[in-house]
Amino acid sequence: MLTPTQKTTDRNLAYLFLRVLLGINIAVHGASRIYSGVAEFAHELVSQFAKTPLPSGMVYFFGVSLPFVEAVIGVLVFIGLWSRLTYCAGFLLIIALTFGSTLRQDWTAAGWQLLYAFAYSALLAFREHNVYSVDGARTKSQQEERD
Repeated sequence: MLTPTQKTTDRNLAYLFLRVLLGINIAVHGASRIYSGVAEFAHELVSQFAKTPLPSGMVYFFGVSLPFVEAVIGVLVFIGLWSRLTYCAGFLLIIALTFGSTLRQDWTAAGWQLLYAFAYSALLAFREHNVYSVDGARTKSQQEERD
């Protein structure tokens, strides 16, 4: 039987593992696209969206920006900094990606994006378990100063 302290520690660890995994996934999405060439990625997106009503200039700008946004959000999720804001930003990014996927009728990608949305939602909903993070260390430090 687990003690209440062990249960809390297990939940904190589970939260850490999910946060780190999502952070790596998102950060490497962005970093690999940056490394491979942002312009090439953006041009590929423009061709994928050619049969949609979105203007190619807007798609290109989104494609050039997306890798950097992913990299920043991913690193912030990974280290657990500004978590609430970061999870909301990540969720908004997934909304934008889902909009594009559904506009292209890419139901497979849209389905995968639901999993990312679920992960961001879980991290936001259970943020009290975000103790092994930069935010957690800052909160602990502030509590110690008050005591």
